[in-house]
Amino acid sequence: MPQQNLNLKAIKNPQAIAREVLQAEATAIQNAMAFLDHRFDQCVETILASGGRVIVTGIGKSAIIGQKIVATLNSTGTPALFMHAADAIHGDLGMIQPADVVMAISKSGNTPEIKVLVPLIRRTGANLMALVSDAESYLAQHADCVLVAYAEREADPLNLAPTTSTTVALAVGDALAIALLVARDFTRQDFARYHPGGSLGKKLYLKVCDLYPHNQCPAVRPDTVIHDAMLAMSAGRLGATAVVNETGSVIGIITDGDVRRMVSHHDDYRQLTARDIMTASPVSVSPDDYAVQALDLMQSRNITQLLVLDEGRLMGFVHLHDLLREGLV
Repeated sequence: MPQQNLNLKAIKNPQAIAREVLQAEATAIQNAMAFLDHRFDQCVETILASGGRVIVTGIGKSAIIGQKIVATLNSTGTPALFMHAADAIHGDLGMIQPADVVMAISKSGNTPEIKVLVPLIRRTGANLMALVSDAESYLAQHADCVLVAYAEREADPLNLAPTTSTTVALAVGDALAIALLVARDFTRQDFARYHPGGSLGKKLYLKVCDLYPHNQCPAVRPDTVIHDAMLAMSAGRLGATAVVNETGSVIGIITDGDVRRMVSHHDDYRQLTARDIMTASPVSVSPDDYAVQALDLMQSRNITQLLVLDEGRLMGFVHLHDLLREGLV
């Protein structure tokens, strides 16, 4: 079959089509807010009171949206499973327990698959939640609670392809997940527990104490001569050394920058000591600080290393290279 050469400009500007689609979907989400009422509250309360899981089901494009909603619920503290509506009547109904809430997604709420499924779900003893565009549909009328994801029309010229309706359903699902997150007092630490992988996870759980023990910890006394202080810096391979007093408390730091300034300001620095060139009251972090906080501090101060202090006592160093190695930069 010969390939057709389509003149897109002769049909319509593709960018103009894209803008119309995005505008239609944005408007539909905006309009969906008008349907947020006591029914939404009832859905949140039903899930919170259930003590079970949210089992999301649907068919076609609704099934795909359902899988995304399941992923969002699980990652924000609400246990959820996906059950394809077509598989439900072939054994998957067995996953439903009486304490669960079954969320059935259907734009029309009147599809044959949903009509078959509704009485079967009711027999399990689980609560049935409808996520529909038509609040008067069969599914909505037979549900214990209803989420309305109204979409007047689809974004395509034929008003057939699931576009606007699926976008609104997804957005309402997100709204439900975040409402549950807030109701459960879901914390940053909770989120980190469910997202341990990748740079996102590390930003949420990696702490300074996970990094500094791998580094050397060079330190000199205030009266250490510059030659020996520079040897300590070189041996530590961090471009810096801490300056500690006789009680072990940190009083300063010497960095490569301090050494460069010393060379530019002194013709003869052989008699200088660590106290003469150190930066007093250095920037520091504690072992329990998050690594991403150390990164923010380095970036704001334009420095590459930080002292790790515990009540003024030197614990170690954390370097920008540590954060690069962990993928935080």
